[in-house]
This record gives sequence, C-alpha cells and structure tokens, in this order.
Amino acid sequence: MNTPAQKKITIVDTTLRDGMSSVSHQFTPQNVADIARGLDKAGVGTIEVAHGIGLGASSIQYGFAAATDPDYVRAAVDAVENADIAALYVPGIATLAELQQAIDAGIKTVRVAVHCTEADCGQQPVEWAKEQGLTVMTFLMMSHKLEPEPLAEQAAKLDSYGADVVYVVDSAGAMVPQHAGDRVAALRQAITADIGFHAHNNLGVGIANALTAAENGATFIDGSLRGLGASAGNAQTEVLAAAFERAGWDTGVDLFPLIDTAEHIVAPLMKEPQIVDETALILGYAGVYSTFFHPTKRAAKKFGVPARDILMELGRRGVIGGQEDMIIDVASELAGRTYETPALAGA
Repeated sequence: MNTPAQKKITIVDTTLRDGMSSVSHQFTPQNVADIARGLDKAGVGTIEVAHGIGLGASSIQYGFAAATDPDYVRAAVDAVENADIAALYVPGIATLAELQQAIDAGIKTVRVAVHCTEADCGQQPVEWAKEQGLTVMTFLMMSHKLEPEPLAEQAAKLDSYGADVVYVVDSAGAMVPQHAGDRVAALRQAITADIGFHAHNNLGVGIANALTAAENGATFIDGSLRGLGASAGNAQTEVLAAAFERAGWDTGVDLFPLIDTAEHIVAPLMKEPQIVDETALILGYAGVYSTFFHPTKRAAKKFGVPARDILMELGRRGVIGGQEDMIIDVASELAGRTYETPALAGA
C-alpha cells in the first residue's frame, strides 16, 4: 500500500472515448478540440480519444461516429500543448493498420483492452506498440469476473509483454470498494508495471472504488467529465480530482479548469444527465458489460419484456463484451418469440 510520502496519482481522462458512448459517438472534431483543450489547461496528462468502443469500431454493429478516428486524434493533438493523446485498441475490433493511422495522427499512448481471462490476446499489439515507441496501457476488462489471484496471473502476462500500466477495469460497474481494493492489491504483489483502475458507476460507488484502488497501489485512475460514459458512466473526473485532493493525494491537476470544462463545454453537449437509472443499476447488479445499456433498452421495447429480465438472464449466462447479439436472443426467448429463417432466394 502507498505511504503518505507516495500519495500521488495520475488522472487519465476518457471523456472523448468512453464518453462517446453517451452521445452515440457524435462528438465533432471541434467538440473534441474544445474538450481536450480544457483538459490540457487543467493539467490532465493523458487524454483518451476516438470511437467509444475503440479504434476501428465505427460500424453498423457499434454505431457510426461523426468523424474518423484519425480526425478525432488530430483535433485533440492540435488543441493541446502538454497532454499525450491516447487511443483504445481492442483486439478483434481494431487492426494494427488502424493503430498505425492513429500513430500517424499523433497518439503517444495506446490502451490495449482484453477480456480479463484473455491476456494472451494482447501480446501482439502490446509488443508491436512498444516497438513503435508508444506508452502502452493495458485493460483487463470485466475484472469482476475473476477473483484477485487469477486476475493477477493474467496481469502478469501483460506485464511480461512490456505493458507500462495494467488496469483493473470494472466494465460492468459491478464492484464495491472491497472488490476493487483486493484486485489491485493482488496485482501489486504480482507485477512490476504500474497499476490503473477504471470505474463505472452502476452501483454508485465509482469514486469510492477509485479511492480504494489507490490506497491499495493503483497509481493511474480513469475519469470522465460529468461522468460521461457507457451506462451509468464513469467516475467523474472533476469529482475524482476534488475527492482525491480532500483525501490527501496529489493529482497534478487544477480543479477549477476541470469544473469549467465540465460545466461550460461538456454539459451543453449531453443528450441527458448521466444517472444511475434502472437499466444501469441492473447492469451493475447482474455484472453485464456497460455497452449493453442502449441495445438492451431497445430490445426491451421491441419485444415487450422488462429490460431487467433481459439483463438478469444475460448475467446468468455470463456474457462478455462482443456478445451483444445475445441481447436479441434472450429478449426473444423471454417474449416467447423466435425469428423465422428467411426463405432462400429462388426457393
């Protein structure tokens, strides 16, 4: 655990990536520039940018963005003076060619995200990115699905590939503080890389989870202005900065420019307040990936079944990110309806 002399954390902002999910990926390059400029002024050192699901995700499956990933990256790079611009790379969605385009556009950091049981899927992009001179942060998504020791074993693989930071990621917002602390503490015993924590707020404890993660050894903490992010959103960057300062931590950021950016630039762009509604709460309670939020609501309306029933069944089935097609399967089964196989052409 940190001693008082070591109480320093680095806040990483994900408004312009995870937050994209809250605006249907429709931030414009100008929006990106304005928000990145405010974050940079506040002293945020790493700003994550691009489609909400990561590089290469603009598609009918995940939703088309208002601009290309390189356009978003260039807008952020041109707007900041000191911050590094980062992008998310999910193996199976992004390609190394798309990562190269992001590098050409100016990213200095890549965040490689893998399911918590599949660290080996990150080996190629982590090693390749290190060869290109990037800072490499890695995500163990849905970290609540593994107990601390096996999660630490997966983290050790990412550490061995050369990751600079390994994140415990509460993709479903399913953790409470003890879960966050125990997992970070296990990683701290198993790896030499820095440790990060990425919270979602489905159970209303995103800030508490982040504080507990830091007390147990995490030195990188993710946030999003106004909490913008999938489902109930992320730990709120400006609240993180205030809470950590009150708890005696050095965040290296200036609170008031963060508040100004959140209030005067981000808030007017929000389609609706970022709240813990029924669907977001059940996502966390059932341990379902946060990006299932909007598709589940749509399926519930289409099939006439409660969203909570769909999510509880998805949780029982142990679905993970990338299995969004299961939403329709479950909704149709609960409604007692199935799709007929379309007739073959010419039959």
